[in-house]
Amino acid sequence: MELFDSHAHYNDEKFNEDREEILQTVLDAGVTKVICAGYSLESSKEAVQIANTHPSIYAIVGISPNDIPEKTAQYEQILNEQLKQIEKLAQNEKVVAIGEIGLDYYWNKENKEEQKLVFQKQIELANKLNLPIVIHTREAVYDTLEILKGEVTPVKKGIFHCCPLNLDLIREGLKIGFYISFAGPITFKNAKNAEVAIQEVPLDRILIETDSPYLAPEPKRGTRNDSKNVKYMAEKIAQVKDMTVEEIAKVTYENTKKIFEIK
Repeated sequence: MELFDSHAHYNDEKFNEDREEILQTVLDAGVTKVICAGYSLESSKEAVQIANTHPSIYAIVGISPNDIPEKTAQYEQILNEQLKQIEKLAQNEKVVAIGEIGLDYYWNKENKEEQKLVFQKQIELANKLNLPIVIHTREAVYDTLEILKGEVTPVKKGIFHCCPLNLDLIREGLKIGFYISFAGPITFKNAKNAEVAIQEVPLDRILIETDSPYLAPEPKRGTRNDSKNVKYMAEKIAQVKDMTVEEIAKVTYENTKKIFEIK
């Protein structure tokens, strides 16, 4: 059984001490492909570097809503320079999407307009480069959907990563052609809507991820997450959809290859 972790952060400092050892255990566990996700300029550079030195790893590059520059007199200059560098990074053959990008009103309520602008600029960049996007959205569902349905429509569509278990978001996201990626929260005992959300997503639009090192699933909750744990998302989805884990592993593997255009 081969598994594909569609979103992990091996560029995170929590892996600085044992990154290579962990990646080897991941491969040994049957996770044969991983997407390493950038969320800032520096982390995007690191994601590309990791992807370039590991045949089984691919990268996405972008500036998340939690990492946009502070609003200063030089804000526009700094932002434009960062976006130029993101565009340059995205030329690398191992880069398969622009992300993670989006809106986060949980951590940042004071700069909503700046978040929207940076989100839109990166959708434009993805369209220019003919790449899909990977979306982070937290407590910003309706503004996220409004942007995606607005003037700057993503041409290659993309993924709602670590998708909130919000049925409106899932239904509308599917309508406009996006994929839904489920992470550890679908396994949590207190998760609301998890099983209904899983049932909402057709087999040809579902992905699995760990968002490592964060959000470790049950029964590993509270520990540092890594891609070996992606099997728990496959198990949960298989249980809800009355399928085998092997069937879900195969479906999600092929879906991830398809949206990221990986051969």
